[in-house]
Amino acid sequence: MKRMGALVLASVGFMALSAHSSIAGPAEEANAALDRFSAAYRANDVEALVKLYAPNAILLGTNSSIISEGRDAVHAYFTNLKLAGSGNKNDIQERRTIVVNDNAVVVTGFYQFTRMSDGKAVPAPARFTVLLTKVDGQWLIAHQHSSPRVMPRN
Repeated sequence: MKRMGALVLASVGFMALSAHSSIAGPAEEANAALDRFSAAYRANDVEALVKLYAPNAILLGTNSSIISEGRDAVHAYFTNLKLAGSGNKNDIQERRTIVVNDNAVVVTGFYQFTRMSDGKAVPAPARFTVLLTKVDGQWLIAHQHSSPRVMPRN
């Protein structure tokens, strides 16, 4: 009987540990927010993109010569790209994540933009660094730097 009780306790402990390990932490939550960015870009949804940025976010866009600061400037950046209805895509290819604390995560990596030009898909490889911060329980982009990627020579 004691042995059965010990097995039951061990099973309950294992289930509790398993349930706890499936709870997302800052890295997973911040990366999910970054995945939402990529999905909104693929959907060409400027309004959804802007909602993913903190009110005072700073964006150094891949195709911009200025620093875009604040949601209005972020909105202007994506509007000036003529993203809405463009068919442009974004796919995150590789990333590295650094958890600064429970409310701040840095993600850096490579993504592939595909921009439509005269009905043809034109690849535009880029690299990024994004600081995501948790504001009122929501992960938002506080800073994003994106620049063209230099591809390795064969």
